[in-house]
Amino acid sequence: MDWFKRKARKLRASQTSAEARLWQALRNRRMARWKFRRQHSIDRYIVDFVSLEGKLIVEVDGATHGTDAEVKRDAERTHLIETLGFLIVRVTNTDVYENLDGVLEMIDQTLRPD
Repeated sequence: MDWFKRKARKLRASQTSAEARLWQALRNRRMARWKFRRQHSIDRYIVDFVSLEGKLIVEVDGATHGTDAEVKRDAERTHLIETLGFLIVRVTNTDVYENLDGVLEMIDQTLRPD
């Protein structure tokens, strides 16, 4: 098993409670027809959630994503992934806990911009 698969499996087993809550709402095509995967590798990164068909990545960010180093790393990561044709949306743990319906509506609108 390669490094990415081991790392993704470990991340799935140790997901945050916010990630678990969002996953329950996204799994098994609960978001209309869109299939999501969690802790999936894209290039050299592992993303929280991705709809490969919709080319949408959803990242759930905790408090650690506010430091200057993390902001820079996230920007570099976002740039590389966007060059592969994906759109990345970021939500906070607080968004998931306090406004899950709003998060799901934003994801739905992003996937279906009609």
